[in-house]
Amino acid sequence: MREALCTLGNGRFATRGAAPESTAGHGHYPGTYAAGCYDRLVSAVAGRHVENEDLVNLPNWLPLRFRALPADGPPGPWCAMDTGEVSGHRLVLHLRHGTLRRTFRHRAADGRLLAVEQLRLVHMGDPHLAALRTVLTAEGWSGWIEVESALDGTVVNAGVERYRDLEGRHLTGFRTGVTDPHTVWLRCRTRTSDIGIGMAQRTTVTGCGKRYDTRGACGHRAVHRLELEVRDGRPVTVDKTVALHTSRDRAISDPFTAPVERAATAPDFTELLRTHTIAWEELWRRAELRVPGEAGRVLRLHIFHVLQTLSPHTAELDAGVPARGLHGEAYRGHVFWDELFVLPFLNLRFPEVSRALLDYRHRRLPRALLAARRAGRDGALYPWQSGSDGRDETQSLHLNPHSGRWLPDHSRLQHHVGSAVAYNVWQYCQATGDTDYLHTRGAEMLLQIARFWADRAEPDPASGRWRVRGVVGPDEYHDSYPDAARPGIDDNAYTNVTAAWVLTRALDLVRGLPARRRQELVERGILDRERLPLWEEVSRRLRVPFHQGVISQFEGYGQLVELDWDAYRRRYGDIRRLDRVLEAEGDSVNRYQVSKQADVLMLGYLFSPAELSAVFRRLEYALTDELWQRTVDHYLRRTSHGSTLSGLVHGWVLARARRADAWRYCREALEEDVCDVQGGTTAEGIHLGAMAGTLDLVQRGLTGLETREDALWLDPVQLPELSESGFTLRYRGHWGIGVRLCGGRLTVSVPESEETALRIVLPGRTVSLAPGETKTLDVRHDRG
Repeated sequence: MREALCTLGNGRFATRGAAPESTAGHGHYPGTYAAGCYDRLVSAVAGRHVENEDLVNLPNWLPLRFRALPADGPPGPWCAMDTGEVSGHRLVLHLRHGTLRRTFRHRAADGRLLAVEQLRLVHMGDPHLAALRTVLTAEGWSGWIEVESALDGTVVNAGVERYRDLEGRHLTGFRTGVTDPHTVWLRCRTRTSDIGIGMAQRTTVTGCGKRYDTRGACGHRAVHRLELEVRDGRPVTVDKTVALHTSRDRAISDPFTAPVERAATAPDFTELLRTHTIAWEELWRRAELRVPGEAGRVLRLHIFHVLQTLSPHTAELDAGVPARGLHGEAYRGHVFWDELFVLPFLNLRFPEVSRALLDYRHRRLPRALLAARRAGRDGALYPWQSGSDGRDETQSLHLNPHSGRWLPDHSRLQHHVGSAVAYNVWQYCQATGDTDYLHTRGAEMLLQIARFWADRAEPDPASGRWRVRGVVGPDEYHDSYPDAARPGIDDNAYTNVTAAWVLTRALDLVRGLPARRRQELVERGILDRERLPLWEEVSRRLRVPFHQGVISQFEGYGQLVELDWDAYRRRYGDIRRLDRVLEAEGDSVNRYQVSKQADVLMLGYLFSPAELSAVFRRLEYALTDELWQRTVDHYLRRTSHGSTLSGLVHGWVLARARRADAWRYCREALEEDVCDVQGGTTAEGIHLGAMAGTLDLVQRGLTGLETREDALWLDPVQLPELSESGFTLRYRGHWGIGVRLCGGRLTVSVPESEETALRIVLPGRTVSLAPGETKTLDVRHDRG
């Protein structure tokens, strides 16, 4: 867990916080991952061949080990974290400067002590560089030590225990060599995607004499080994500077010579640290959230990890939002719907990164069109799991570690991911005013997703409604009806409501397009004017099921059996993954009124109360406050919170529906990774969507901030534990808008440098702020 949380990255690549002298195993897992660097392998599983694409664990650049040399006789063992030779070990992750500091003492077999201090960075200014400084000080003795600095290509993908029986050797074609007295290099390729990977390291020493200094290559390792003279109390400094390139990089002749040149010409460690710190300071100016207390410290950690995965360097790449960051191998590094939770934070801070992440989806639009055609549907069907090229990477089997059985996986039926893509396009354009994007690439995605939903819906003459059958909702537990022959459930409320919203926004877009652009879309076959009446009809008549005075998660949910929650908690304790518990008993979660995570309540996360009520009115349903409160209460009692996103969504919804209970869930969302609430999952990679969602909880959830109709809409709620916050955001043409919420008072400021006034819409009133103006408003009102 510590290695995952101490990962350092720059948006292009990241390296876990493993000890440089450690190898995989015994709780250690060195891992380096480059954004978008995937490889596909076939494994034998349960008597069949299964193909999986993984984010590749690249050669490990960290290795640096040392040992004290005796005056005569063979040398003793290398310093290792897993022996009693290490004491006083301490790690300090410096968020402001993006560094990891490590200190400890190493006792050799003969009792001699070495004090060790290391400082590590993955450069935020030059995204191809990383560096490690090691300072060794002999305490109470003088003599010689041996140091080995290496690049290690023997790594495999083995960071997730349940994947270890699958094929994980993604690297091949190794070559290693030496270029000058300080530099060694390593080259390899991925096995099927044929991505070239090059690393070079420059190792320099100051503060001592040397009697032995060799560089060499052996198999999959490039090594620089030195014997150094140390004197009592005098520090010896070993600096290791590493360059990493892949064949996916721009502006290089090849990925093999580029890292050698970069490592050779890189500044020294002191200068690298200075420029790295400057780059981080600039990021923090744009990303800061000012929240006091422990919650504020955790939120800063979350900002840090979001920026290490998705920095301005990401805007130059063809990469999506990996659900577990660049911090580990869980979910195989795939892209799900997590940008739904990430982009709202980035839209108002780093819109260039948001646009690049949407472009990742746009480049894969042809694949989504092909997937829809193969399913016999019109429009675009985006995959539940995406990787390198946009094909559906969702596994067909998954392992239940409780029973040891491989089971069919139907999560590819989560077609609501397309609505998430459309929602992200619309929200980005609303926040930035980027009409050019909305009318071009954004329009192409939004309209094709709308075409899919219009074609996916089926008329039901008996009710006069339209229905969507055979899907899986965000809950994920229910992938079929009990004992049904076919997978999927019908009329998932979240799926249908968001599909109606997509169709409505598509119609709004068509009406707002310039006539010339509209005609271009018609000529390209993206827009069919004759289908617009159908879009209108479906957007107003999609079915939303109800039972017992609440919104049903899907048709028939109310007829499922109630679960004895207390009995299962007494028997198993942690039942977050109730599906695995029941399957191991020979039962099925499909039989019960239970949810893994927020499903219906996700509607309260995406839409403000006013906007959600408007969507229901368009569908000719009345969504009253009382109905919504009953719905919230109903699902709160029936959710196991088996996803890190669940606490976040419930906290967000409860902040407006029932404030007294909101903090419990908000606190859980904050603690998901720092306390490893899911019990072992953080070690496999942080939960990026949950981290970014907590930031957005403060930025939008508690302020009620919406960006629409050329105004900032604000409707704050008071959550005592997060009653004070401040941040600066970018909205359309306005830079540096200050927002501060303290108790029941909201302060908004517009910089003098702005050229136009800013319109603020609050419940029951509208306020205009001129450039250079600051206003403090009383926004206290009771929400129960």
